[in-house]
Amino acid sequence: MKAFTYYNAKNVQDAVAALGDSGRDSRPLAGGTDLLGEIKNRYIAPDRLVNLKSIKGLDRITYSSSDGLTLGSLVTLAEIARNKRILSLYPALAEAAESVGVPQLRNMGTIGGNLCQRPRCWYYRGEEYPCLRKGGNKCYAVSGRSKYHCIIDGGPCFIVHPSDIAPALMAYTAGVTVASAKSVRKVGLDDFFILPVNDATRENILEPGEIITEITVPPPAGNRKSCYLKFKERESRDFALVGAAVVLEMGGSLCRRASIVLSGVSPAPHRSSAAEKALSGQRLNLAVVEKAAEAAVADAEPLEENGYKITLTKTILKRAILRAAGIKV
Repeated sequence: MKAFTYYNAKNVQDAVAALGDSGRDSRPLAGGTDLLGEIKNRYIAPDRLVNLKSIKGLDRITYSSSDGLTLGSLVTLAEIARNKRILSLYPALAEAAESVGVPQLRNMGTIGGNLCQRPRCWYYRGEEYPCLRKGGNKCYAVSGRSKYHCIIDGGPCFIVHPSDIAPALMAYTAGVTVASAKSVRKVGLDDFFILPVNDATRENILEPGEIITEITVPPPAGNRKSCYLKFKERESRDFALVGAAVVLEMGGSLCRRASIVLSGVSPAPHRSSAAEKALSGQRLNLAVVEKAAEAAVADAEPLEENGYKITLTKTILKRAILRAAGIKV
């Protein structure tokens, strides 16, 4: 591991000033569950870590009926999973947080860090592969092992975004507040992530010297039902092969509006507009739900080893919709 300096930020302004110092490669440190692993395994070698945990107030959870839910970027996944207000009003978010890793990771991992984590692709994580994500000229999954890679919106890089939190937040139409030395801006999560076709080296819009300070989620609207469901190979400490965040605004059996975001299938959390359209304005039954699940994968283009994800996506999404709507079959 390369030696680095460690700086305790006094406040947000101090943190972004330290991070924006163009003379050094500085990285923000929150829970560190991803960043420290990257450093230890020599994927990255920053000159300095800027500790955000020393900033007061970034670990708060607040709620009001007018503004909705506000989560400081340092709120841990464990806190989200057990918060009574979130369990009651945003159950898909609590389910997504509870599904992450093991208790030790949930107690350390922060919501801001979870949104900004790097891909788990074994070619990106392998020191010997100069892949596109690391600035090389090749995605090794195209002709290599592709079991865990994407089936939607792939190319030229075929990673999947590893976050469970991001799809749930997107389904609730959440946004993030981003601070830099020059400004503070609010960005909807639908506009926060970047596909490889736009930039194969980045997962989100954050520039050097920018950090997420808080996440905001609008208050519940009407008779809202929601669910996050994922499938993973191992019972603990594993990422989603496929996951589905479903938020439904219901009027009896009528789905007035649907919000559906998939995980494990795309380089960014994937909003399935086709599945949303298939559900919105419909009285939900098994046939309608199955039609929505088919629509979600209509444009899927699997690689050699991950065609199974098409069937798995349809199954997980169908189950998530039925569970959210309270339909038993």
